[in-house]
Amino acid sequence: MLFSRVGGSDLTVSRVALGCMSYGDPAAGLHSWTLDEEASQPFFRQAVELGVTFWDTANVYQQGTSEEFVGRAIRRYSRRDDIVLATKVFGRMHDGPTGGGLSRGAIHAQCDASLRRLGTDVIDLYFIHRYDDSVPVEETMEALHDLVVAGKVRYLGASSMWAWQFAKLQTAAAVHGWTPFVAMQDQYNLLRREEEREMLPMCQDMGVGVVPYSPQGKGRLTRPWGQQTARAAMDEVAKTFDSPADAPIVDAVEAVAAERGVTMAQVALAWVLSKPAVAAPVVGATKPHHLTDAVAALQLHLTQDEIERLEAPYAPQAPYWW
Repeated sequence: MLFSRVGGSDLTVSRVALGCMSYGDPAAGLHSWTLDEEASQPFFRQAVELGVTFWDTANVYQQGTSEEFVGRAIRRYSRRDDIVLATKVFGRMHDGPTGGGLSRGAIHAQCDASLRRLGTDVIDLYFIHRYDDSVPVEETMEALHDLVVAGKVRYLGASSMWAWQFAKLQTAAAVHGWTPFVAMQDQYNLLRREEEREMLPMCQDMGVGVVPYSPQGKGRLTRPWGQQTARAAMDEVAKTFDSPADAPIVDAVEAVAAERGVTMAQVALAWVLSKPAVAAPVVGATKPHHLTDAVAALQLHLTQDEIERLEAPYAPQAPYWW
């Protein structure tokens, strides 16, 4: 396993992160394709064996059950000090003023709830899951800073927003001497590259590490065009990756993979890893080869010609954050 620092911070993570949205009680949330606790265990174990020690979840994933699974898996297969643990706040967990969003009350209440579910006294990397335009940025940033001062959170991250919104939050922290964000988790893959316009350059300039989700386009970049999976057939978000405009990109990934004698998943992830702003892509795993492909991609170095072939078919599109 390779390791990298997240931006200009001292936070060091495995070069691949385990995304835990796929683990949680299927009856508790919106995603019926998630794995229950028994079915998820092999992937936590495999992650530890492969050295994938950066684990990413969120309070809203299957209404907190993903966090519960993650917390128990850490105690079962590893040690808390050996795992870099990330979770998120924003999504609505219950009714009432502290049930969701980024107010002071919600941030403090939801952080405490996440700590209980995870069975830990500190979160290594705490993300705001989205931007909350109903709350002053000063209130959000001071509340997050308070968590760091209290020792409940070590580092802060943000996810999926316009670059100007991220800049506004970072500026509030700088002006008041509060803890800034060191990580940005946004959607970035060969099929969704709009973050290259403003967010990625801004992150590099600010010393913020990018830990992108969906680096393989919800799996669309891992199989030839026209092939379907059970999740893709039922997941409304995954269906958005079936645009005819995406077909030439998928075909290019397939061609490079065939020439290299590797899987399409490895090529798609190697492309993301080639970008200097990226610290560690977040990879979901529901089949044994998902993590082995991700780790193998660390050793796949694409040539400039291959990168240009993969990027050439892309056409500008509206940003899509789900």
